[in-house]
Amino acid sequence: MMGHAGMAAAAVRYLRSVGSPTSAGRPVEPLPRPDLRAVREDERLPVDPAEFRRVLGNFASGVTVITAPGTADETPEDDRNPQGGPADHEGDHGRPAGFACQSFASLSLDPPLVAFMVGRTSTTWPRIARAGVFCVNILGAEQGGLCRDFAVSSDRRPDKFAGVAYDAAPATGSPRLARVPAWIDCTIHAVHTGGDHLIVVGRVEALGTDEDASAAGPLLFHRGAFGGFTS
Repeated sequence: MMGHAGMAAAAVRYLRSVGSPTSAGRPVEPLPRPDLRAVREDERLPVDPAEFRRVLGNFASGVTVITAPGTADETPEDDRNPQGGPADHEGDHGRPAGFACQSFASLSLDPPLVAFMVGRTSTTWPRIARAGVFCVNILGAEQGGLCRDFAVSSDRRPDKFAGVAYDAAPATGSPRLARVPAWIDCTIHAVHTGGDHLIVVGRVEALGTDEDASAAGPLLFHRGAFGGFTS
């Protein structure tokens, strides 16, 4: 049976054979930045938020840490979040940014795109947006502690990278965390609104795996707890 990647590749080959345009041989223009707005009252879910979380918690997923390099050209005005709140943290200039992210998915094979979702009240997202690039670090089964470190707010843990081993991803310079099973180095391609979250689409510039780290299996998240595969 053909997997998702195989089906996508076959679809691209078919479109090319019939003369339909694909991105091969030409750059993909990013979509214009959307106008951000508050969520209207009629857009609220007609269900209890706690029940929504409880039911959706039955969907098991992998876990990632999204990282971005620090930027040296931040101005005091840039330090306000999209809702007009206070700065991420005083002294963040030049410091890399990162947060734990469960809402991540592959999006397109041609062109190569991935996506992650981030809350519109996030104080880390404005710093990633300023950088214009990010690296998706896919966590392994033994990296639950690392995930917890990046899951706290910048107010509680101003320097999430303290004591964390990483190097620069090859295309964007975003932090590539040590011993992660896989990493995906991206530039921001588009940002869409989705209720109280933003949908960030990234164009993949480089990617790779660590086969030794992969041997332990992935870090999984299910019903509020970490887990992994068993033999």
